[in-house]
Amino acid sequence: MERLAFVNDEVDRLAPGCCELSDAIWELAEPVYGELASADLHLSALVCAGFRITRGVADIPTAFIAEWGDAGPVIAMLGEYDALAGLSQEHGTLFPQPAVDAQNGNGHGCGHHLLGTASNAAAIATARFLEATGRSGRVRFYGCPAEEGGGGKTFMVRAGAFDDVDAAISWHPSTRTATMSTSCLAMISASFRFEGRSAHASSTPHLGRSALDALELMNVGVQFLREHMPPDARVHYAITDAGGASPNVVQASAAAAYLVRSAQVGEATAVYERVRRIAEGAALMTDTRCMAEFDTATSNVIHNATLGAVLDRNLQTLGAPAFDASDQALATDLAATLPEEARLAGMHSAGLDADGPALSGRVLPYDPNDRTFFAGSTDVGDVSWVVPTVQCWVACYPVGTVAHSWQWVSAGRTQAAHKGMLLAARAMAGTACDLFEQPETLTIAKAELERRRGGHAYKCPIPADVQPPVSARL
Repeated sequence: MERLAFVNDEVDRLAPGCCELSDAIWELAEPVYGELASADLHLSALVCAGFRITRGVADIPTAFIAEWGDAGPVIAMLGEYDALAGLSQEHGTLFPQPAVDAQNGNGHGCGHHLLGTASNAAAIATARFLEATGRSGRVRFYGCPAEEGGGGKTFMVRAGAFDDVDAAISWHPSTRTATMSTSCLAMISASFRFEGRSAHASSTPHLGRSALDALELMNVGVQFLREHMPPDARVHYAITDAGGASPNVVQASAAAAYLVRSAQVGEATAVYERVRRIAEGAALMTDTRCMAEFDTATSNVIHNATLGAVLDRNLQTLGAPAFDASDQALATDLAATLPEEARLAGMHSAGLDADGPALSGRVLPYDPNDRTFFAGSTDVGDVSWVVPTVQCWVACYPVGTVAHSWQWVSAGRTQAAHKGMLLAARAMAGTACDLFEQPETLTIAKAELERRRGGHAYKCPIPADVQPPVSARL
């Protein structure tokens, strides 16, 4: 309890700066691999707190490591700060309205402005605890860009950035508060381009080779594949180039972006290989050429129950964010814009009655044996394969709000969002302090990770010749 009281005081001291930092990053809304100013804001806060900085991790200018301490166990706080394209939104509004001052059209539709800031504060509070107690230990903040489909952490893991870490702690803004016990889906992202030969679609169609035909055949082939995939697998696509707008021209080029997901990274790889062969078959059928470009990939999360118990103990002691009547009133108005189906489903998952408050004020029970999965994907999964990793959800948004939506962006700068962010910082720092005081827990957590990997060593799902996007090297 004494440790948690110290952490509470430190986070209270940091709170005004944290709210300013998260709001500034919300306003910047920088995209995947373009988070230069957001990373610099984080760096400034950590340098002022006495952290040593390593920039350009994994050859990514927006990735960095900030470390405090010289010896002892290494505990990592994972921070993110990338936004989503096309989700610009004025904060606090009750209808879709792009931000007036936004130039890039992006918006923090997944709350990474809160995520990174809480991790930053947790790292600083933990450093102050080590300093005050004279305890040996190293705390690191990992500045992790491009979580939204960019696989930033996957590249960082491949580069060895986590090789000497003893435990990693993270969180995610949510509509509920709980220690995470579920996994997520591994993901592979790739682009497919078909090249054919243009011709007059009426007078000389026999001389043409339609890339659009090839792309459509690929999509049809993948549709038939869906019956024969693992039940948890998903394949999504978007046509990025339909070959033009003239129907009297045989389209000489066409392209699509594909996302392949499955519960295990090996399954995702196997499904992706089948998708790739379908694309090759479509090219053969149409006498065109197919070029597959592997973009990125992430592994499934390996949950660590040993660390989960420590984090849950801190969360249960702290309790849920203390939302007041004004928080609930604004959240109720925003929740009224949600589809009723989404709101009721959110109420159920948060353990609330249908007529309960718009903001969840309870910490859900922790079930370390939960074998369900979160249908999204995250590059935290790759960290969890090499380092014992623990995460929590913390309520920042009205129950039923869907991530990657305008409502999520609108609520991202509210007082309620800040309260959830600061609670996350307290829970993460409290967990780190517990681990520094009880290092034997780290040994148990590492043994659990070995057991859960089932004898399988980590294999990066991104091929060795695939590098972060060129745009990363600004």
